[in-house]
Amino acid sequence: MTTSRLYSSKKFIGAFLLMMVCVLPANAQFLRTSYFMEGTHYRQQLNPALIPTQGYFNIPVLGSVNATVGSTSLGYQDIIDIIDDSDNFYSNPDFLKRLKDKNDLNVNVSTEILSAGWYKGKNFWSFNVGVRADIGASLTRSMFTFLNEMDALEDNWRNSNYDISGQKLDINAYGEVGLGYARQINNRLTVGGKVKVLLGIGNMNLKINNVMMNAELPSDARINQLQNIQFSSDPAQAAQEIEALRNEIKGYHANLAVNAQLESSFKGLELVEENGQDYISDFDFDSGKLGIAGYGFGIDLGASYKIMDNLTVSASVLDLGFIKWSKGATKIASANPEAINIAGDNYLTGIDPNNIGGSITAVQTNINRLQNDANGYMDRVNGGDVLDYEMLQLQTEEAHKSRKSSLASTVVVGAEYGFFENKLGVGVLSTTRFVQPKTLTEITFSANYRPKSWLNVALSYSAIQSAGKSFGLGLKLGPVFLGTDYMFLGKNTNSVSGFVGISVPLGGKKSNKEG
Repeated sequence: MTTSRLYSSKKFIGAFLLMMVCVLPANAQFLRTSYFMEGTHYRQQLNPALIPTQGYFNIPVLGSVNATVGSTSLGYQDIIDIIDDSDNFYSNPDFLKRLKDKNDLNVNVSTEILSAGWYKGKNFWSFNVGVRADIGASLTRSMFTFLNEMDALEDNWRNSNYDISGQKLDINAYGEVGLGYARQINNRLTVGGKVKVLLGIGNMNLKINNVMMNAELPSDARINQLQNIQFSSDPAQAAQEIEALRNEIKGYHANLAVNAQLESSFKGLELVEENGQDYISDFDFDSGKLGIAGYGFGIDLGASYKIMDNLTVSASVLDLGFIKWSKGATKIASANPEAINIAGDNYLTGIDPNNIGGSITAVQTNINRLQNDANGYMDRVNGGDVLDYEMLQLQTEEAHKSRKSSLASTVVVGAEYGFFENKLGVGVLSTTRFVQPKTLTEITFSANYRPKSWLNVALSYSAIQSAGKSFGLGLKLGPVFLGTDYMFLGKNTNSVSGFVGISVPLGGKKSNKEG
């Protein structure tokens, strides 16, 4: 495949969302609704100690596909609008009204290319090869306001006061080869774990720490007036006019301060500098060069304990590990250019109430200087882009060593009570996932009906990430499993997920297993 520009500055967010959803086929790697569904093996993704009733073989690729999109403020339709109209989405008044001061977005996708589990005596073994990705972004309302106002009025840059600091983007995509083991110690306690070799596909961390601008500059019409200025023939009146003009010019100013960092480890990603510039002017991504950019290691640990016949508690820690990204695949850039600091005091040379004739020439000279400097400021701030290369001036640096990134670890705690010989269960589950840019915590309540090993039905309610406005469903019908933690309920849904799995049973059922 030939090199293609995935990122133009105007379409930065849209391009990244497309890459999140499409290009990186890869971490909502679990379904909370499945946690208490005893007839499913997918709950082992949340706790390796929750062994199923019998072995399984997942249909390659389709055996386990999971995707979640969640936002603190943006709905499903907002995200579609960003992708479909990435040039002008920020000019939509309804879109701007829905924004909070800080807006977090997480897109997580996973798929199992190959996976299976089987009993060997009292031990349960599992094996998987999968691809996963965690993508998180944090965007402030002020950035969208800045884009909208700069785009709406051509001269807004002249009289502006914006702070668009605090934008973040994190991507972590990797392959996983895992080997799991679980054992029922006694009638009450079951323990399990999984070790994973990780194959790094790519990692990116972009932080726009500080972008602050403030300006009060003359309009083109006022500049034209000043370039052709004449003072009163009355010396006293002229002196007053010159003094008033000095005070006016003193009030003109423009300031811009920038600080940003980019770390990326993607094979095929190039940071482009064009036209003799010493800063990045674009990102080029050659998907044909995509490959392994790093290696790592991870573990999952879990346990389940039956306090009494009908009450079971369980806990696990998932994805304890890291990926070490190779020096050769790593690109580093930072932006801390010299701040723009235009001060009106610097444009008063020769403007003297006691020298009327000389002041006319001095005004013209100073205003020409001010106009040139103001144009330089305009060129930096008036791009109206989500990622404005001219404003940031990210300069590449040599990667002197490899870098590491941690996995998005998860802590899981659950409790369930069974009724009617355990055919009906109610449970509560707490998950805390340490993703970027902000840790995600969820409390899920569920009811589970499991009359047969081939038939399981679950209804769940997750209270936090969907702001209490969604619910989940899970259905196991023979070899097919369908589920969601956040049901799609229309265009304003801000959290939505889907899980599909198809598996083939292996071996006989284990009647003495821990549920």
